[in-house]
Amino acid sequence: MKTIFVDGYNVINSWSDLRAAKDINLEIARQKLIEILENYAVYNNCKLYLVFDAHLKKGSLEKREEINSNIIVVYTKEGETADSFIEKNVNNIGRKIDVSVVTSDSLEQQVVFQRGATRMSSLEFYHEVTGSEQAIKKKLNKIKSSNKSTLEERLDKDILEVLEKIRRSD
Repeated sequence: MKTIFVDGYNVINSWSDLRAAKDINLEIARQKLIEILENYAVYNNCKLYLVFDAHLKKGSLEKREEINSNIIVVYTKEGETADSFIEKNVNNIGRKIDVSVVTSDSLEQQVVFQRGATRMSSLEFYHEVTGSEQAIKKKLNKIKSSNKSTLEERLDKDILEVLEKIRRSD
């Protein structure tokens, strides 16, 4: 299973709809990103760590929130940036399993690449996520349309014959 680390605030500031939401309320932008990535992670069967900086928040401890088996939201502790959290974790697993890091920070991209992870900019990730959303919609529409069967297809042949006789008798 592929593991993806996402620099949450980097993505929020890179995606226009999330940036607009952040300008109104940061918590709304975070929740919106969590919902989007929850669908993405389940659909793509990957383990996703969405990492938010809390390094400037006095006294904050690292907090992990497991949304489901595919996505974990991490709020870093005081003094730890999302970049340092991601680097530390990639350093431990980067050459052992398939790991990607999503950030538009070019220095961070170089560091994680050296530690064995593939890198993806926030914009590239946006296109990948929207592609997955379209695939999900297409799949759902296909399921909905395949569930639409005509009454004729659902009725027994004998009943259809009786109904046809009634229709012709008028």
